Parts: sequence; C-alpha cells; structure tokens
Amino acid sequence: MVSVSAAASNVLDKVFNGGVADLRPTPRVLVDHGPNRWVYRMTGDASGDPVLLVPPLAAPALCFDLRRGCSLAEHLVEQGRPTYLVDYGSVSFSDRGLGIEHWIDEVLPRAIRAASKDAGGRPVHVVAWCLGGILSLLTTADQADLPIASLTTVASPIDFTAIPLVAPARPLVELTGGWVLTAPYRLLGGAPRQLVRWAFQLSSVDKYVTKPLALLTHLDDKEFLAQIEAVDRFMDNMVAYPGRTFGQIYHRFFRGNDLHDGVVDVEGRLISLAEIKVPVLVLAGATDGIAPEPAVRRLTRLLDKAPEVRFEVCPGGHLGVLTGRSARDTTWKVIDSFLSSHAQQ
Repeated sequence: MVSVSAAASNVLDKVFNGGVADLRPTPRVLVDHGPNRWVYRMTGDASGDPVLLVPPLAAPALCFDLRRGCSLAEHLVEQGRPTYLVDYGSVSFSDRGLGIEHWIDEVLPRAIRAASKDAGGRPVHVVAWCLGGILSLLTTADQADLPIASLTTVASPIDFTAIPLVAPARPLVELTGGWVLTAPYRLLGGAPRQLVRWAFQLSSVDKYVTKPLALLTHLDDKEFLAQIEAVDRFMDNMVAYPGRTFGQIYHRFFRGNDLHDGVVDVEGRLISLAEIKVPVLVLAGATDGIAPEPAVRRLTRLLDKAPEVRFEVCPGGHLGVLTGRSARDTTWKVIDSFLSSHAQQ
C-alpha cells in the first residue's frame, strides 16, 4: 500500500527542492594535478593505509560518490581510512591521440605515488571499477615498483566473449574487418559521450522501459527515488572516450579478446597479468549485463604470482554492485574485510 502522505512529501521535494537525493559531494581537497589527472583526498579523521579509487574512462568519477548514503568514498572515510579519488576530467577532440599507455604509464602511476606520498609514504590499496580495474591491472603488472598494497577490481570484464551484450555484433564486426566502428571513431576523434550513455543504458534496457511505472509505484519510497535521481545525474555526466584509446579497447579487448590469456601488447610492450605480485580481490555483480560473472571470473585464472586471489559475487548490476542501495551490506563489507586483512603494520 502506497503511503499518500509520504508520496506527497516526496513529490513536493522533487518539485520545489530539486529532488529528494542528497547529492552533496564528500568533502575533499586536491593533492595532485597533471594532464588528465586530478587526485583528491577525502577529508576526515583517518589513519593507516591509503585507498585510491580508480574510475573507468568515459564514466564520471562520481561513480564512487553517487550520493550520501550510497557513496563508497563516504563509507571508506567513515571507516577511518585515508581515501583518495582520481578524476580524469573531461575529454575533448584534442585528446584523440591519447592511448591506453597514457593511463598506465602516466596517469595511474602518478596518482598512486601521489596518494602514497600524501599518506606519509604508506602503500596504496587500489579499488577500481570496470575499465578502471583493467587499467589498474595493467599498471600493476607493468610497474612492479609502484607502492601498491593490494588491488580490488569491481565489475571488470576480462573475457569479452562471455558478454552476451556484445555477442550479436561480433559477426558484423568480423565481416567488415572491424571497420564498422573504426571509421566512425576515427572521424569523430573518439566515442561521443552520448554513445557511451546509450551503451550503458542498453545493458539494462528493461529498467529504462519500466522506469515510469517504477517511479509511480514508488512515490512514497524516498530511498528508491533518491537512487534514481543519483543514477540519472551519473548518466548525464558521461564523458567521451579518446579516439586512440577507444580504438585500442575495440581492437584489443573486444575483437581480439587479448585479456582472455592475460597478455596485452601495448605499443610493442607485452604486459602480462601473471606478473602481478600483490593480493587481488575480484568482485562481480550477480545481474551485471556489461561484465557478467563468467567474464569477470576469468581473471582469477591469470594471476599466477599474486599471493592471494579472492573472488566474490555480490548483488547488483554493473553500477549497482558498486554503489547500489544494498552495496553497503554486501560489496562494501567484502571490500572492508579484504582491506583489513591486508593492512600494513
């Protein structure tokens, strides 16, 4: 039974107060800055090893700070952990020449070192989502001297053939030798932000089709409405992919499925995930359409030298597993446990 008074209150908040979600960002200060790199430290009482949150390309860094109550950044601060966030900023046509190597050679290593330095030289626990996890894996494998204490990947697909969403496109891609997407991204200088948004929506098209009805039947549920508002803001802030990076992802990961065997050729340099020598937590979403469990689980078979590889499936879709309404009691507890078990003395 819908509560009429609660529904009326929520409607008034949406109409006159701009919404029901608390979208204030977790307080932060800038500690490092460079090309495509803004590193922030979340303010608050903290001690111990720093945690660096790494977003994917194209998606806004607010994926880690969606809204108050559903913010992994806020949660880590509440746990008393020094928490850092790297933000890549916006991507323009002038960035079209940037490739994957820019992120694994420059952006992430500098962000990791900046967080470590700001935290008194302590090693960094990297927590990354989606493509951010793939870039973090490649960075960790390639640069063994980085001060990394552990690595957590959330919804990071490794076997692209195990993603049903992309399976229908494979015959056309191979028939055209890959040019079905190569020509457009070269012409546009990348994958436009609207295309990125459509791809994300396609992974949960059923939710978008039924969204109007869901809103009507949940008008009295403030938490439900707040989450919808926060996700809508997240979607509205998608960023374009740089052309060269998108091309590498398309040809190496989507077409070639190079990650399946754990070795990627980055501009003539072979990077093997088997060289990762830090503990790794691999998390998959139970209902994730972009990075389904089999596509994520493949990583656990490639980390031969990691002292520990832990795999968990938590409730939620691609974004929900990271920052859904149940994440605090599921995904975040798994992350908390893993970080605590690998805290440096």
